[in-house]
Amino acid sequence: MGSSASKGGWRAAAVIAAALVGSLVLPVGPAAAVHGGVPGDFNGDGYRDAVLPAPGANVAGKEAAGAVVVLYGSSSGLATDRRKTLTQNTTGIPGTAEAYDRFGAATATEDLNRDGYADLVISAPYEDTGQGANSGSVTVVWGSRSGLTSGTDLPTPSSDPTYFGLDVAALSGGSGARTRVLVGGYDGSVLFTGSFSRSGTYGSATLNQDTPSLGSVALGDLNGDTTPDRVLVTGRGHGLSGGEIYTNPAYGNAFQHGNGLISATGDLNGDSYADLVVGDPDEPEVAGADGMLGGRVLVWYGSASGVASDAKPTQITQNTSGVPGGSEKGDAFGGALAVADVNRDKLADIVVGAPYENVGSTKRAGAVTVIPGRASGALGSGSYSFTQDTSGVPSASETDDFFGTTVSAGDVNKDGRPELFVGASGENDSTGAVFMLPGGSTHPTGTGSRVITGPAVGLKQQSGTLLGGDGLLWLI
Repeated sequence: MGSSASKGGWRAAAVIAAALVGSLVLPVGPAAAVHGGVPGDFNGDGYRDAVLPAPGANVAGKEAAGAVVVLYGSSSGLATDRRKTLTQNTTGIPGTAEAYDRFGAATATEDLNRDGYADLVISAPYEDTGQGANSGSVTVVWGSRSGLTSGTDLPTPSSDPTYFGLDVAALSGGSGARTRVLVGGYDGSVLFTGSFSRSGTYGSATLNQDTPSLGSVALGDLNGDTTPDRVLVTGRGHGLSGGEIYTNPAYGNAFQHGNGLISATGDLNGDSYADLVVGDPDEPEVAGADGMLGGRVLVWYGSASGVASDAKPTQITQNTSGVPGGSEKGDAFGGALAVADVNRDKLADIVVGAPYENVGSTKRAGAVTVIPGRASGALGSGSYSFTQDTSGVPSASETDDFFGTTVSAGDVNKDGRPELFVGASGENDSTGAVFMLPGGSTHPTGTGSRVITGPAVGLKQQSGTLLGGDGLLWLI
């Protein structure tokens, strides 16, 4: 089990930060992977490969320089000896490993140059560059028949970047500018458009500073025009349970109803428009005005006109009909988020982490809930959940494991049944662990699950590795 600062302690530190920086609360402590690493077929063998960020990994004696471990998929699934460990000291990767760079803080997966091999976008938001301390960097590691072997940087056009790469997203809607990478940081966002090449060229880079202090970014085709739309979520705001949300990143154009800290997109109802899902794990600042006890997830449905800033979302909590458990103070339901079709019905499902959920009498052990997409009717019906006490899941729930720190999904053995990947950053003194739940006959199942730890993939330090990423735990 791991040790961590208390939730109240993080919030107190964030309030102090708010007094210093003005209207938004900026993250304090070590920023790490917001979303779980999404599997991708990096070597073109037809099997997706698992991505395990470890932003706290020590590299050549440099504390928290950061690493990303890729486990290559096969017909027999994953094996820890079929792996590639990427650091800034890896041949072909730009930069040099330095203390507290936190390489692997955020990752995104997409075939950017459309050559049939998935590529991996990796950020190091605490990287010191010629633009200043903690200016940050973002690297694309290119897929090939030999897997991930070389990379190039995506440079920010900002003259004074800060924590560039706190979060990254990548999505392709087609050739040219319809393939995009979105990068968030303290000074705003940068949208990179294609065409991308493995030599490091790209179509354009557009800096937007109308919406700074970003904590989460996402891309999704919200209006069905095949061009990915931007989603920006700021750090926590004064008097709000979370940050402001933008799909049209212009000053003053924040969503009027709802806020949160993490975003994802996918077509939940099968109408061919991506829908926007936002996790809002905080307790409400003002009872009845925003937020919900124990946390919530908000859903805005896409349409031919996208998502309007005045649209009212659908709200899901652990008190929603069909959702397991119950809303309790401090659960942090919505503290991790992914949207993927894990039950193979051609509708995207919502995977929600509640890393502070108590399991029985075990405090902050963590839980994950899957909310199936629906072509009609209210979301919630048919939902199911997992903890480390679920039958078949290895290990057992312990205090401060934070099971559900990060979540992602992908089919790594090509059986047509996507696996569910769950990070537990507090496992084993915060060395972290990633649980892989296999795809079952109707949805992922605990039966046959396995746990991947730092030592199993060659990361042997005794604490702070954060395998799987630290999600939003630096903030919530």
